[in-house]
Amino acid sequence: MKPSSLLISATTVACLTVATLAAQSPQEQPPQSPPAQGAPRQGTPGGPPVRDLPAPTNLKVLPKNSTVVEVRDIMQKWAGSLGVHCENCHVPDSNKVGPDGLPLLNFADDSKPDKQIARIMYTMTQQINADYISKAMDMDKDDEGSPVTCGTCHRGHKMPEDFLIPQEGPPGGPGMPGMPAGPPPGGAPQTN
Repeated sequence: MKPSSLLISATTVACLTVATLAAQSPQEQPPQSPPAQGAPRQGTPGGPPVRDLPAPTNLKVLPKNSTVVEVRDIMQKWAGSLGVHCENCHVPDSNKVGPDGLPLLNFADDSKPDKQIARIMYTMTQQINADYISKAMDMDKDDEGSPVTCGTCHRGHKMPEDFLIPQEGPPGGPGMPGMPAGPPPGGAPQTN
């Protein structure tokens, strides 16, 4: 089995880290006068604007020195992998309203179980990649492996869909391209 066939879910992990976004400017930008609280400003090139937010807090699985841009980018990948939005893991803060009149999210709040699950799932994928996938990739000389991500299992769904083994075709499945389908002729395969 190829390491790339192993994909683990980290659904709410994406929303988890967004909860601790910080509005630190990338270091290569010269200092500017700070925008008004909640006002949009540019993040990474090509990325959506980043709101002026306080430094990330309550980071429990991501590096404590993560910037708002780094956290936002990670959260966008997680949310996309799970087909969810930030509200899946983060609660609205009715005391803080954005420029659009909607409540801002309280990213540091841990009250939603999905956020806690996301942390567990992220930790799981990190451990699988470190303890198993990296070892398999070291042995796999064709460089076809890839790390496990949220999308490995979730594929755009909050809950991974059940995998059903295809029932069509002869015993042994349809076979690999260029190979005959079913068991080898003459019965069981030979062992060396």
